[in-house]
Amino acid sequence: MLLRTKALIRSGGSIAKYAAANPSCFILQRRGLRREFGPKYTAKINEAEENWQARAEAIKKGKKQNTWDLFEERGYVKDTAGTKEHIAELMRTRRIGAYVGIDPTAPSLHVGHLLPLMPLFWMYLEGYKAFTLIGGSTAKIGDPTGRLKSRDHLSSSDATMNMTKIHYQLKKLWENVDTQMRARGYEADWARKRGIVNNNHWWNKQPMLEVLRRVGHALRIGPMLSRDTVKNKMTQGDGVSFAEFTYPIMQGWDWFELFYQQGVQMQIGGSDQYGNIISGLEVVKAARESEPDPQERKYVTPKTALDECVGFTVPLLTDSSGAKFGKSAGNAIWLDPYQTSVFDFYGYFVRRSDQEVENLLKLFTFMPISEITKTMEEHIKDPSKRVAQHTLAREVVTLVHGKQEASAAEDQHRMMYTGQMTIPQVSRAKDAATGGDQYKTISDQPVTLNNAPRIDMILPESLIMGKSIGRILYAAGLASSTTEGHKLAAAQGCYVGGAHRAGGENVTMNPDLISFMPVKLWFPGETQRYLINGNLLILRKGKHNVRVIQMVSDVEYAASGQTYPGQSFTGAVRKLNEIMKNLKEKKLTPEEAKNAVNELQKSSQEKQQGQQIIFPEEKSRQKKDMETKLKQEMIASVKTIDGMMDEKPSVRGDGVKKQTQDDRDPYKW
Repeated sequence: MLLRTKALIRSGGSIAKYAAANPSCFILQRRGLRREFGPKYTAKINEAEENWQARAEAIKKGKKQNTWDLFEERGYVKDTAGTKEHIAELMRTRRIGAYVGIDPTAPSLHVGHLLPLMPLFWMYLEGYKAFTLIGGSTAKIGDPTGRLKSRDHLSSSDATMNMTKIHYQLKKLWENVDTQMRARGYEADWARKRGIVNNNHWWNKQPMLEVLRRVGHALRIGPMLSRDTVKNKMTQGDGVSFAEFTYPIMQGWDWFELFYQQGVQMQIGGSDQYGNIISGLEVVKAARESEPDPQERKYVTPKTALDECVGFTVPLLTDSSGAKFGKSAGNAIWLDPYQTSVFDFYGYFVRRSDQEVENLLKLFTFMPISEITKTMEEHIKDPSKRVAQHTLAREVVTLVHGKQEASAAEDQHRMMYTGQMTIPQVSRAKDAATGGDQYKTISDQPVTLNNAPRIDMILPESLIMGKSIGRILYAAGLASSTTEGHKLAAAQGCYVGGAHRAGGENVTMNPDLISFMPVKLWFPGETQRYLINGNLLILRKGKHNVRVIQMVSDVEYAASGQTYPGQSFTGAVRKLNEIMKNLKEKKLTPEEAKNAVNELQKSSQEKQQGQQIIFPEEKSRQKKDMETKLKQEMIASVKTIDGMMDEKPSVRGDGVKKQTQDDRDPYKW
């Protein structure tokens, strides 16, 4: 919400202080833009404020726990920007906003990202405003904190790919948090708010000169150079570039924009982000003091200590062996199920030691402390059952992948460790699928964020640039056939990321998060207008079924060994034709031909089993005719089939075998 209430956002004070002259209306204003709400909406705002003050009074009397005390009790707090007493009082009296920033420098979040997100999720459950910021712009600079070598340059295509995938991962996490909130019995709160924001929204429009003019004078190079992370990079690494020096300014301006637009007074960061949080406080303070609009300045300028911004970092976690938490054999435990399967993700938490599991239950679950205590008591009775570890794994997988996936992963692990299974039989194709199986949906279930197919894929240039949109939708697994793809496009039943510009210019993503427009039928030559950075096409069917398609050369696609639905020379008819040709040329015996056909059918059935793209696959007329011809050829090639047929097949005048009720043709498929 770009408009801000004077009371709830600018100062967090009483509505009455800022009521308009007309008491039945509440005025919202931003840079000269005024909007009035009627008495019903005003009453909702007043009610929310009254409820929050009643909550603050209950905390003061000891009847309710302060959220900050919850943070300290569960071990979320390492370093604070502002005293702990000040932060506790701020969280008691104000419904403040908080945020966690994530730069999309990789195609997926990992377990390490969950730790700073957990206190943010708790704040949302407790009724605060919580935001996750995707650093679409800051990712292009790269945070030098904790690094000796500068990050590799991130191409525009990779940045867009990462940004899209992480956007949907965060969206999935937030929906699962909502599910947990309902399951845990939290009351509905109209003023509770969450959101995903991308800093592209302002950096693509904000002149850097304006930023430096307002806040540049407030930052000193000396304190930045004195930080250990900067010292180490300058003395032991490859030095600090000018762009990396601007990173704290950009991150601080992000915080100011969130404060200005959403009333965000708190930043939560990883264990290495304390320096950036301190710099951010200085940037926000300078930006508030240098507000050019006198009318705005009186609202953004802090009047009391409770108007100041604060922040804190979470601790650095290591496992019992001293390795950084979230790593397995040196590799990150990703939240993307196609980079770390749900089975392996569950297994990582099941393998945690008895010494660390209680702390992890406090950090990574929404279980009350009393419930964690009971779980540990049950665990101590027989540690071999790993009750606490399975509880931890189930809770974390439920948060990341949903309850259904968590239950399936738990069943697989329990069966494996009790000897009922020697190889885990994964319940979903995403755990073991390769190629096109990763892009299929479950036929009898709606597509949700928890069961959505894989997002990223590659397709050859000859398809993207030379074929119709219907063919592309079919190849991407968003339609059951080319015809279905054309119908979807004609009915505007699917969407393309961005909007093409006139004059043949290539499209760029809307800087404000991920935007879509309905797909329309276009000529193959027009596809280029819808490509992002010349090689990326983003398509969506429904709400959650998304494909981020990277266009590669035909040679590169062939080298990958992948195929796509509708690809030339890969269909069942062509394979049947090849079998019949080999049969005619005596390269195959009838029995070998039969086995080849059965193998082809088995492969087709395995691909379809519970995993149809859109609708169950039906044999085409061409395929049925080819099977009939092949059957005739096989029968004609057999002079004697002892023990395989009870009677010779009867044949019609046109040469096609008649089927009888008790026909037991061994070549029937």
